[in-house]
Amino acid sequence: MTGVEGRLVGKVAVITGTASGQGREAALRFADEGALVYGCDIEPHSAQQTVDMVTAAGGRMISAHPVDLTDEDAVATWIDTIGACHGRIDVLYTNAGMTTFAPVSEIALSEWHFVMRHEIDLVFLPVRAAWKYLCASGNASIILVGSTAGVTGSLTNSRLAHTASKGAVVAMTKQLAAEGSHHQVRANCISPGMIRTPQSEATLLDDDHPMRTIESSIPLGRLGTPADVVNYAVFLASDESGYITGTNLMVDGGWSAVLPG
Repeated sequence: MTGVEGRLVGKVAVITGTASGQGREAALRFADEGALVYGCDIEPHSAQQTVDMVTAAGGRMISAHPVDLTDEDAVATWIDTIGACHGRIDVLYTNAGMTTFAPVSEIALSEWHFVMRHEIDLVFLPVRAAWKYLCASGNASIILVGSTAGVTGSLTNSRLAHTASKGAVVAMTKQLAAEGSHHQVRANCISPGMIRTPQSEATLLDDDHPMRTIESSIPLGRLGTPADVVNYAVFLASDESGYITGTNLMVDGGWSAVLPG
């Protein structure tokens, strides 16, 4: 901790998928800004490592692991445990997600359903379970994670299911902003571009993938980092964004704004 009062002091923040990548960065940053962080993940060992890192840095974090965010009962139990402790949730950051890629002609129905479960259901279930606690906050922020894939097509990545699911997340943001407005619950979306994480390194940035050279097409000339995404999440979680709801910000170095070349 820096010793300076943080931007999230006193807030109860729930973050999904905190075992690595953007979720781990979010847990560290939110705790450093003074929030009491509740995290979860399906990977228990890595999830506990995140807790240890937060604690070593002087922050406060409680993690439930493993938690299957596609399991309705498991999600409700986890969220209700938090709600019972505090009577409210101030921030819900639905960071977790998992996808597969395949051309339209090769997508099996089981693969399609897998992506919908792991990119839509695991957003919907925590939001629904936390809704009454978010409404009880009186000043709550929901942060969803979309993608450039949710607003653009791609010539180099066959991703119809991923595009559909992330487009749905962007659309959900608008409706959550509408329904949350009656309860002072704000909802916003962050849509990252190409972010260097363990998951992207193993897929889209692999040596055999056509997107491995995508850095040359990004106007700012580099791949994004988890910190680039979480910088904006901290702002959305804080009272500084108190007049912002229903937005979708592209955190992509300008990738979606200009044509390559």
